[in-house]
Amino acid sequence: MPVPPITERDESFSIDDAYAVQLQNVAAVVQQGHVISGKKIGLTSRGIQEQLGVNEPDYGHLFTSMHCTDNKVDTSALISPKIEAELAFVLKSDLAGGNVTARDVVNATENVICAFEIVDSRVEDWRIKLPDTVADNASSGRYILGAKKLRLYDLNLADVSMKLFKNGNLVGTGTGAAVLGNPCIAVAWLANKLWGYGVTLKAGEIVLSGAFSAAPPAQKGDHFAAEFFNAKGQGLDSVEAQFI
Repeated sequence: MPVPPITERDESFSIDDAYAVQLQNVAAVVQQGHVISGKKIGLTSRGIQEQLGVNEPDYGHLFTSMHCTDNKVDTSALISPKIEAELAFVLKSDLAGGNVTARDVVNATENVICAFEIVDSRVEDWRIKLPDTVADNASSGRYILGAKKLRLYDLNLADVSMKLFKNGNLVGTGTGAAVLGNPCIAVAWLANKLWGYGVTLKAGEIVLSGAFSAAPPAQKGDHFAAEFFNAKGQGLDSVEAQFI
């Protein structure tokens, strides 16, 4: 069941408090036997940041149980899902130290994959401020990965473009430049932010780097597809999601 926003009940509840809550909840989930598969970055677009009155993104944890390997999303386990098209980074080495650059991210990346993130809020009616969503594991819900593993060295991710379709209708477009100028910059931000909380991005982890466009709502029966293209307009891969 959704809950009222924490910030409406406690105006002193800070972002640092929220990350402490998130880490405590993540530890509890791990104790239950769940396995961390990576991290996600949210609030990467300037428009959303301005809407929430913040000047930086946020992050949350991903678990293997969130991965919809058959591209089907069970709506009975979600409250109010929305869907975001983005690029996922698969790391081949750790990113740590607090001074990570975009070049470090390139060097530490095994490949990138076209992806969907399904966000969901345990806060009533998405009535969130930044500390609310941070405490709620950055509204993490589910994720879907495309089939192709793309070489980062072959791409300028800022120039990658995306078309998002809902039930066959075009509902969103965007480029990697919408993600803090380049998704590699977003992943570097994440590595440095995590370091401040004693957390390291580890080899083998997946990092969802941020949405290319706004996240439309999803419900049972909806079908989504996202197509990604390089700077020359050539198709890179596509990803699909069926809400059941």
